[in-house]
Amino acid sequence: MILAGDLKRGVTIRLDGRLLRVTNTVYNKPGRGTATMTATLQDIETGSTNKKIFGAEEKLEDIYVEAENVEYLYADGDSLHFMNTQSYEQYEVPTSLFGEDIHYLKDAMQIQLRLYNGRAIDYVFPTTVSYKVKEAEVAVVGNTAGNVTKRVLTESGLSVVVPLFINEGDAIEVDTRDGSYVGRG
Repeated sequence: MILAGDLKRGVTIRLDGRLLRVTNTVYNKPGRGTATMTATLQDIETGSTNKKIFGAEEKLEDIYVEAENVEYLYADGDSLHFMNTQSYEQYEVPTSLFGEDIHYLKDAMQIQLRLYNGRAIDYVFPTTVSYKVKEAEVAVVGNTAGNVTKRVLTESGLSVVVPLFINEGDAIEVDTRDGSYVGRG
């Protein structure tokens, strides 16, 4: 059991028979009355999100989630295939689990897969990943006073805003939490 006041991003709970992942929390302690925790919860089965307000002292059922280090192998239709780097066990994961984050995946990439009862329910990417620029807009330096940027497309299909000096074929570092340019890779 976990107190609602202790909820944080990434925790998985069971509520009304559904597995829910906490994606955001806001703690509120008014001058009078009891503290509350507003949590944004994502249903693991359907992917839908909703907000729920809990009393800070309310007890919730937290779920033990097993974390395994895996390597991305390949995509096959609506499935992605991963291999455990220790036991060489392979996992088939639906592409819907990754949503828009699927563009962060590249061949032989190491990620952490979170499993519940042997089924993948979540994932964690490395904080920064290096990608090769596949396409870059041609940008002309003009009379500008601030930072000038352009959009590039990486080998994995990810679109990133970068400085003008980045060209096709360059390696760049991208922050997987927000898709921003970090530096040259």
